[in-house]
Amino acid sequence: MSNTYFITGAQGCIGSWIVKALVDRGDHPIVFDQSNDARRLSAIIDQELLKNVRFVAGDITNTKAVLSALEDSRASGVIHLAGLQVPTCKAHPIKGAMVNVVGTLNVFEAARTIGVKGVVYASSAAVYGMSEDETPLDESAECEPGTHYGVFKRTNEGNARVYFLDHNLSSVGLRPLTVYGVNRDTGLTSDPTKAMKAAVLRRRFHIRFGGSTDFQYVADTAAAFIACADKIPEGAHVFNLHGETVEVARIAKTINELALSTNGDLITFGGPPIPIAPAMSDAAIRNVIGPLPQTKIEDGVRETMERFSLLRDTGRLDTSDIDSDVSAVR
Repeated sequence: MSNTYFITGAQGCIGSWIVKALVDRGDHPIVFDQSNDARRLSAIIDQELLKNVRFVAGDITNTKAVLSALEDSRASGVIHLAGLQVPTCKAHPIKGAMVNVVGTLNVFEAARTIGVKGVVYASSAAVYGMSEDETPLDESAECEPGTHYGVFKRTNEGNARVYFLDHNLSSVGLRPLTVYGVNRDTGLTSDPTKAMKAAVLRRRFHIRFGGSTDFQYVADTAAAFIACADKIPEGAHVFNLHGETVEVARIAKTINELALSTNGDLITFGGPPIPIAPAMSDAAIRNVIGPLPQTKIEDGVRETMERFSLLRDTGRLDTSDIDSDVSAVR
């Protein structure tokens, strides 16, 4: 039996993979997004399957528009991903708060009004600060975000808790860290994915951070959101996501090996580590939701580069995110 899902921000990276997974299994995604740019969806979803996706244009900060769209959708599940990333929130904090905080409140208020069973939403590991402890962080760790983006995400977690206390609206907030894969093209942590794209084009690319971080393949991230939407537990839950804690050096080495470069390393790296603790524990979500996929880093990088190669060979590879950052290898 197929289900209908209302998804905000589905034209972004994680959202596009959630839509792909849903249409692949025969469900009906309803995409609510201000953008009409479907290039990320087209990059990973066959055109025939894309016909099963319904698009609703709307602004997440418009309370009435969100309520009307969710009510008309008659969706059984709500997955909220719409948001502005770290650089935009830093440059325009008021705009960031309107989209990331007010927009999230609009989704919760609409869900409460209509009576849906719950909301799954994107929080972030940015709610944590840096930690000197190498032990993987669990959800009990202190949250001291160092960015407006992290503060906004932490605020959303608090508002979700209040919606359960006041209205019994259940929710799950997921905290990914460094997601990689096709369509990951904005923000500092997109550099490893940009490097994979550059490598299949025989271009040099420098990843602007070093150290280690918690990498998660985007298909696994999408699977976690869907699993929570399918089995939303009672209460206001917040879960870490975890892929594999890996040194950036290993990522660069893997990309260079897969690129079979004969002209030195295409991909280099260096810079301060990501200012968030590098390892997350996902024991809590696995205990509550159950088993989740966990793609090995080498397999995820290989699959990503293979998809980029296919898009390149069919003339559909968007290079706008890397054209100003890389130089061609002669």
